Amino acid sequence: MHTREEKLQAFGRLLDIMDKVREGCPWDRKQTFESLRPQTVEEVYELSGAIMDGKREEICKELGDVLLHVVFYARLGQEENAFDAADVCDRISDKLVYRHPHIFSDVHVDTAEDVSRNWEMLKTKEKGGNKTVLEGTKGLPTLLKAYRMQDKARGVGFDWEVREQVWDKVVEELGEYRDELDAAAAIEARAASDEAYKASEQYAADKEDAMKRAEGECGDFLFSVINAARLYKINPDNALERTCEKFRRRFTYLEEHTIRKGLDLHDMTLAQMDAIWDEAKAKGL
Repeated sequence: MHTREEKLQAFGRLLDIMDKVREGCPWDRKQTFESLRPQTVEEVYELSGAIMDGKREEICKELGDVLLHVVFYARLGQEENAFDAADVCDRISDKLVYRHPHIFSDVHVDTAEDVSRNWEMLKTKEKGGNKTVLEGTKGLPTLLKAYRMQDKARGVGFDWEVREQVWDKVVEELGEYRDELDAAAAIEARAASDEAYKASEQYAADKEDAMKRAEGECGDFLFSVINAARLYKINPDNALERTCEKFRRRFTYLEEHTIRKGLDLHDMTLAQMDAIWDEAKAKGL
């Protein structure tokens, strides 16, 4: 591992290179905060993928790509005389000191939960107490947003007394979701047997209203499942990512073996596809 001096030199080298490419490269000269934003999101997701794969070399590479964006934004801020890389470092350093009074002051904590609770309370006190508990969640991907909102609410005591209580809520929300789907299906069934109703404006209004209610209950159900995962120390985003990758492996196996046998998925029965899918499962894919 590198010494502190070597790390500082490496960061300084990166800043120097950033200055040169910003001044000398036509593409880099054109970039703005707005043009870089979508690429930054993409880089963060690529870092997430590398972390999920557990490949340290890839994590290092993707961290470099994310860091490039950090110093690029700092350079843009410098050009506007708004902030520079030193300001960025100082801001996060000050924040870390302020939010870790158990290290840099005389506050005592016993557990990681105590630290998290203090962190959220300190955030609400910043900027004269104008911050809200849920601040910082608005721009997150939806699944992660739900998880972080619940976790932030927990930090100020808004949570189940015991985690087992969440299951009644999950069952309740699932029931309400199914009820709304059944109601929507009943409207479709009526339309199928009543041509006058199907052609009426009332049918269109009923269908739209039913689907909006079903969508709302679907959201409530998913929110409750995410809440259950959080209470049992499972990150739902990681869990869903792993399931997506498992589905990808098994479906790829299905496609490859279908082609190998000279078959077309469109011509196969579900039973035939299930048989190959079970083969993939048996192989641990």
